Amino acid sequence: MVMRVAALCMLIAGPAAAQSVPAAQSLAVELNTAEDMDTATGGACRLSFLAENKLGADLSAVVFEVVVLNAQGQVDRLTLLDFQDLPQGRKRVRQFDLPGLTCDTVAQLLINAANTCTGKGMDPDACMKGLAVTSRVTGTEVSG
Repeated sequence: MVMRVAALCMLIAGPAAAQSVPAAQSLAVELNTAEDMDTATGGACRLSFLAENKLGADLSAVVFEVVVLNAQGQVDRLTLLDFQDLPQGRKRVRQFDLPGLTCDTVAQLLINAANTCTGKGMDPDACMKGLAVTSRVTGTEVSG
């Protein structure tokens, strides 16, 4: 009798168990490198990001509002970083110069908001809802 009940439960659960669970949708943004640049205008900290769109559709435009904080936790500046288009499932590297800063003074980057997050059929809030941030740069934290 117990065997019949167990078999019946497996039959009932079978189709549900066979359904695949969708992979988590995310927009992975990694601070990959930070490099001091000498420029004719006085130098800059060049930030290189590795981004991978796993949100389920191509993004035609992504612009993040980013707060740059120093080691004392004080706001140095608020800036917009235009990641341009991010195709679904493909990695892209984007570089941004922060003029007048050396990289050792950048302690944290806070992604405050997605000013732009557009793509066919995409929720405008998808970039922030799916945002997954990391940093490979020692001494610089990224949060969102």
